[in-house]
Amino acid sequence: MNRVLFVSFESLPFVKTGGLADVVYALPKALDRKQFEVRVVMPLFKTIKEKYYDGLKYLDHIYVRSGYINEEANIYSYINEGVEYLFIENDTFFDRDGVYGYSDDAARFSFFNCAVLEMMIKLDYYPDICHEHDYHTAILPALCKIRYNAIESIRKIKHILTIHNLAYQGQYDKQILFDCLAFDYKYYENGDLRYNDSCNFMKIGIVFADYVTTVSRTYAKEIQTPEYGYNLDMILRYRKDDLCGIVNGIDTDLFDPKTDKNIAKNYYTRNYLSGKRLNKAALQKELGLEVRPDAMLVGMVSRLTFQKGADIFLGAIPEMLKHNIQIAILGTGESKYEYAFRMLENENKGRFVYYCGYNEALAHSMYAGLDMLLMPSLFEPCGISQLISMRYGTLPLVRETGGLKDTVEPLNEYTGSGTGFSFGPYSVYDLVKVFEYAYTQYTDYPDRWKMLIRNAMRYDVSFAKSAREYEDLYRRVLEQK
Repeated sequence: MNRVLFVSFESLPFVKTGGLADVVYALPKALDRKQFEVRVVMPLFKTIKEKYYDGLKYLDHIYVRSGYINEEANIYSYINEGVEYLFIENDTFFDRDGVYGYSDDAARFSFFNCAVLEMMIKLDYYPDICHEHDYHTAILPALCKIRYNAIESIRKIKHILTIHNLAYQGQYDKQILFDCLAFDYKYYENGDLRYNDSCNFMKIGIVFADYVTTVSRTYAKEIQTPEYGYNLDMILRYRKDDLCGIVNGIDTDLFDPKTDKNIAKNYYTRNYLSGKRLNKAALQKELGLEVRPDAMLVGMVSRLTFQKGADIFLGAIPEMLKHNIQIAILGTGESKYEYAFRMLENENKGRFVYYCGYNEALAHSMYAGLDMLLMPSLFEPCGISQLISMRYGTLPLVRETGGLKDTVEPLNEYTGSGTGFSFGPYSVYDLVKVFEYAYTQYTDYPDRWKMLIRNAMRYDVSFAKSAREYEDLYRRVLEQK
């Protein structure tokens, strides 16, 4: 049996800041346990200790000496839904309220990566594959191949780096390579570890990993272009033969309208009409909107940033409100967008509501109660919300980028295919145009709208297909010499 170690800074149900946590939680469960023994290693953050500490099993104690870092750590184990999680406890770096955003993040990431290797040595546990996730863990392949390469069991490990969002790369002063990671200067001098006059964890991971994946086929192509490559496109093109996109899925047990306890009425493909109707009314009432079944209820569950298309959505709202619709928004983000949505709520009571914050139960209610979910993203590596919305029979309206393009099939009136609506150019005009087309389908062609809902609910959004693709990739990488 092949051993796979997921290395990540977050995972449900322990800690989450974005879609990365969903993937690290759902994918190990979906992999074939007869072929792959999967473990996950992550930091033991303060919030995890507060909730799970009594259930943790102490395994051992390690010392991490790396440049100026001189720290100790405890290793714990916890079984969650059949998957073993290994936690690294160190109060200096991890006993904090947040996960990211600290002035010493580079040192925190460096310590964690080194601690993972010291853990392997202490526990005599050497995986066949390390599956690193995003820049926080991208330095690990270089550590294995440069600093720890004298240990054969570590040198033989294969590395797969998954890029969840290339916009975040971990670029730091070059001294981090020496002060926190204890690399020899020659590897900076020859360019292996250098990025301009600094270091870039993501760049190093792309160079040293045996294979690089990202979270959708389209995004894998996009990041090889200057527009989406964030100055790493040249390196990604160089690694193009060892780069692929595998579309994310969702945990279909967690997101299931048939059993979801967060929604007003459970439903499935046979009774979705009554289920959607009752959930829509309950959502309208909960949000303070007029309870009107005839009004099209449009929503957005998202971080409010330029990436998510908040600017063109704002520009489109005046035209959208000319129609018989209601708009509900859930999320936080840039202050200028939060302020603008608050003003719109004040000006359109009963038709427009903005919930500033994140509420998991409300998010589920929106996925079940909305008629249409908007995701007009500037770029979207994969996206989770459109998958959840289709699962609940809420039709997504998306921009054709990244995983949105790969997962949402626009309506074809002639064949009856489609799971939602999409547009190409990133503009207010194109967003309004496709919205008005979707609105016409909703008001004038109810049978076609119902057909789209059925199509969306039957679309396979699970991790099953993705897991099979990862398994094939694991086998191919292990066959490499």
